[in-house]
Amino acid sequence: MSELLRVRGLERHFGGIYATAGVDLDVGAGELHALIGPNGAGKTTLIHLISGALAPDAGAVAFDGKPVTDLAMHERAGLGLVRSYQITSVFPHLPALENVRLAVQSRARDWGSSFRFWRPAAADRAMTEEAASLLERVGLAGRGAAPAADLAHGEQRALELAMALATKPRLLLLDEPMAGMGHEESERMADLVASLKGDISMLLVEHDMDIVFRLADRISVLVAGRIVASDAPAAVRDNPEVRRAYLGDEVVPL
Repeated sequence: MSELLRVRGLERHFGGIYATAGVDLDVGAGELHALIGPNGAGKTTLIHLISGALAPDAGAVAFDGKPVTDLAMHERAGLGLVRSYQITSVFPHLPALENVRLAVQSRARDWGSSFRFWRPAAADRAMTEEAASLLERVGLAGRGAAPAADLAHGEQRALELAMALATKPRLLLLDEPMAGMGHEESERMADLVASLKGDISMLLVEHDMDIVFRLADRISVLVAGRIVASDAPAAVRDNPEVRRAYLGDEVVPL
């Protein structure tokens, strides 16, 4: 498996507290790599650093062999390193289809500048058809006309994922996509993420261990800002240090 994302020595501190303390992490092309750890381990900070939402105090990030440490978030997204749910704000009063169409249109390299007011009608049709196809892919085929604000929580998460997919990501950073969902919604989102495996590389942060161990090709465990294990799910499940990391935290069925 070829390496798509390479993180080395990534550090970020807030005052005297290190949220990440020399993190090394690799994600292979086509891999679904899960990142788990106790509350406060630094998982979201690490996603911020990889996506470009935060600058590191030390360390480096490379994507597809190219250094991206000094690139802004939108520049990384342009290369295909995309963070779901924080790329484009959902417009609550616009229909779901229009939300996704705007995300499709944002790919200026494919469609020409987003500020061209006189695009050929064929380009508009193509963008609308692509947006409709993306809604169908995330299970919202019949909800295109509904305002985003009227969608259920799980549907809004699916809409945000459709908008992320519209940017044609090569690596998708998923930060707790099942957060706030009930069991049925979580299972639908898990099935959706599973359907993307092999087509898009993913780095998944998720608290639902059943879903993590079901979906992941490899799991890295972050504890107090450091990776303490990175291996296949079965090896991580049996790792004594990983089990110790969860003692005193919520009971997690590894």
